[in-house]
Amino acid sequence: MSGILGLPERVDALSGSARTRADRLLDVRLAVGRTDPPPELEPWLRRTFGSLEAVREQHLVKVTNLATLEATLFAPLRGRRPLDGNGDATDLATEIAETLGDPFCHPESGTPADTFGRVRGAHVVTGANAALADAHHAVLVFDRHDPLAVDARLIADVLATGREWAERAAGEDPAARNYMLIWNCLWRAGGSIVHGHAQALLGAGPHYARLERWRRDSARYAADHHASLAADLVELHRDLGLAIDGPDGVTTLAHVTPGKEREVIVMGPPGSDERSTAFTTAVSRALLTLGDRLGVRSFNFALWRPPLGDAPGWDGFGPMVRIVDRGDLSSRASDIGALELYGTPVVGSDPYEVAAALV
Repeated sequence: MSGILGLPERVDALSGSARTRADRLLDVRLAVGRTDPPPELEPWLRRTFGSLEAVREQHLVKVTNLATLEATLFAPLRGRRPLDGNGDATDLATEIAETLGDPFCHPESGTPADTFGRVRGAHVVTGANAALADAHHAVLVFDRHDPLAVDARLIADVLATGREWAERAAGEDPAARNYMLIWNCLWRAGGSIVHGHAQALLGAGPHYARLERWRRDSARYAADHHASLAADLVELHRDLGLAIDGPDGVTTLAHVTPGKEREVIVMGPPGSDERSTAFTTAVSRALLTLGDRLGVRSFNFALWRPPLGDAPGWDGFGPMVRIVDRGDLSSRASDIGALELYGTPVVGSDPYEVAAALV
């Protein structure tokens, strides 16, 4: 089998340290499900899924990261299922243009300022979020209305401006050092305003929960295996043909246990800076490839990094950006349900197709 359905065979073909690493990081299982459709349904199944045989016997792959317990059920037929409630796709450019004049089109008067003022980049200006999610919560408003008018310069400026904002906020509140940058593009991804923007948060105490979980999983993995979880994940993806190496130790992964469709992770080496040219270039390439080659229009983007300043327990960590596709903007159906919230995410896309697009 090719693509993700061939993952069990790929793992079985590994040897030496690569096989040892795969065995301690992954549980990979091929599952076969069978159905017995009634004759009346057969014409619709052929039209929808290509053949009756594809529905009668379905092959799935279950992949679990044993260190982080991130897991994915890869079900190729899920990506071809019909979704009730879809209307005709609205012309996206027209819909975006119709929102011109929203508050972010004039950020100086459309957003509050932080108590220390605004941070201005080449293409981005900050404002305080009117509905705070933490003690410090900024919006990074782009100088262009169209949220899909993204290029490498804008992406680098978002990362640089977000970091400057975090350092300014930490200067006023030294206890707040946990910094996270997020970008929810358009309504499928939770964006409430169309105008291009990202968000930055800074808080005290334990890091944001998913980052703190990553730190604890990494510490447990190091204690159990005397190895770096981040480095082993990169090597594992390399062994499986799902890693794209860039300069200065930055690597892009087509994630083998994606949280949802077409997840890509960009990982910088330990101690590196998310504003470095090598890192911003890799992030830009990943995000632009998802849009240009794979048709992604709505996405979630998150920067993970250690707390600002001295951060005991975070030695050996580098910056990481995670990007995931949030699906068809014209669809009324959500891309997540109870299984994603309380069980294991189900994914219809193939990470090997994502990796091929990133090369």
